[in-house]
Amino acid sequence: MEKEVFVKQITERAKKLEIILEDKQAEDFYQYMLLLIEWNKKMNLTAIIEPEEIIVKHFIDSLTIYPYIEKGNNILDVGTGAGFPGVPIKLVQDSFKVTLLDSLNKRICFLQEVIQRLKLKDIQAIHGRAEEFVKLSNQRENYEIVISRAVAKLNVLLEYMLPFVKIGGKCICMKALEVEEELEEAKKAIEILGGKIERIDTITLPESQIKRKIIIIKKVERTPMIYPRKAGMPTKTPIC
Repeated sequence: MEKEVFVKQITERAKKLEIILEDKQAEDFYQYMLLLIEWNKKMNLTAIIEPEEIIVKHFIDSLTIYPYIEKGNNILDVGTGAGFPGVPIKLVQDSFKVTLLDSLNKRICFLQEVIQRLKLKDIQAIHGRAEEFVKLSNQRENYEIVISRAVAKLNVLLEYMLPFVKIGGKCICMKALEVEEELEEAKKAIEILGGKIERIDTITLPESQIKRKIIIIKKVERTPMIYPRKAGMPTKTPIC
């Protein structure tokens, strides 16, 4: 896809989310896409490789959570993969301080290349697991916003996310449309981990039939220190 066509498409779609992209921002998204396609030839970063699909299913999908985040927020993206939704969010609002966390080092190498090539500031890519990273100095309950896109079932995912959130802060969980069963299973986990459901919104991606659920969990109490449990435990024996 030619850069001019790409810039037009992503700008028009972002506008339907009430996000106005400057030319430099749209061009940064284009460079990000080129890097994603290039690196994907040598490692499995994404099954989505067509430019128009990347625009809709990665970039615009990531930007649907932008209205829920305030300027200047300190953000952690848990299980970021190829940088979604953390990098697109950073590209549209430079005031965000973003940490990208993933357990596969090859993804982190890719993200460090993206950060370097796009000359992004106040964003870091960290190789690690949430269960271990939260134990590092000043990480527990350090973030206003913790985000994640379809990493695990909700009761498992929140055990990774909520320990990082400050009281008064939020988890933003991006999920597929059918999430009612996950929400029911996660009720006990939300309560135990110190969270409370604030809102659940259904989003339709612009110029598509693709629908998503955005689940906002507010941190109302401190998470007990035993959480998250050691690696593998949240998945093997989820809170329920």
